[in-house]
Amino acid sequence: MTTETTLKDGVGEVVLNNPPLNILTRDVMRELREALANLRDEGSLRVLILKAAGKHFSAGADVAEHLPPHYEAMIPEFIETIGAVDSFPLPVIAAVRGRCLGGGFELIQPADFVIASDQALLGQPEIMLGVLPPAACAILPQLCPPSVAAEIVLTGDTIDAQQALQHGLVWKVVADSEVEATAAELAHRLARHSGAALRNAKRALREVTAPARAHALHRAGRIYIDDLMQTRDAVEGLTAFTEKREAQWQHQ
Repeated sequence: MTTETTLKDGVGEVVLNNPPLNILTRDVMRELREALANLRDEGSLRVLILKAAGKHFSAGADVAEHLPPHYEAMIPEFIETIGAVDSFPLPVIAAVRGRCLGGGFELIQPADFVIASDQALLGQPEIMLGVLPPAACAILPQLCPPSVAAEIVLTGDTIDAQQALQHGLVWKVVADSEVEATAAELAHRLARHSGAALRNAKRALREVTAPARAHALHRAGRIYIDDLMQTRDAVEGLTAFTEKREAQWQHQ
């Protein structure tokens, strides 16, 4: 199993465990969706912590699974996975250490609280491979100023935890050794409350943004499949990465 689940005292934990970089393969994402589905209607659950084993949260999705013909199934599954986090009916806390890149960064963007290590690096490097991060394109503009979302997506540059904090992308930055304890402390603060109240409060908080986000996620996935992956550059960039060579972009 690449995803571990526990539930104690109203606090659920879903732990990515696909060392060393917790790559989000299709199998890992399937297990994650199953874990979230099993927990969402658990009557004793009050809050969910999403974290990862090892030094790094996740370096992203499996690039090989983006290549034809795999992307036709992988991208919808990826969007479904992000949607499962986004629609989770109780508070979600993401605990982030080390690298949180690509699909890994997209996975935490729907969380209600992100607690990041002061050593964490976050980013969407997909543009460097000739593709785009569909979930980030849908979610980041709701989380931060459009120019910041554009910088993250269009440059592919990483940002550190303090920059992410300034842009409103994380809730708190703590020492690397304190990430999990801080997440647990917040979780237990929330778990003191009524589960029914927490569910309905979260629903009310997202009443306006949830439908728009779900639509944006779907549309971004279709742009990836129907438009982007029909270009030579997308396939060239992904292939070059897997072959560890420099991409040769098509002249416009």
